[in-house]
Amino acid sequence: MKGGKLLERITLDPDVMTGKPVIRGTRLTVQFILGLLANGASEEEILEEYKGLVRDDIKACLLFATESLEDTTFMPLSAEA
Repeated sequence: MKGGKLLERITLDPDVMTGKPVIRGTRLTVQFILGLLANGASEEEILEEYKGLVRDDIKACLLFATESLEDTTFMPLSAEA
């Protein structure tokens, strides 16, 4: 699935989860899914736990985060020498 189509899986609605980006048709935020992945959950575990999700939903979350950071200056918490 192409990037643009993947991003259609993410929606912003001020009436859903205070306007945070969510997976379309759910109340699962991109931040929540990324947090699960960052804390070691596998895609398989997430899909098993949240039966309405498909693998492309997880990919869409990753792509959304990537696109969001593309035009952002990121400052690491500590610089290495």
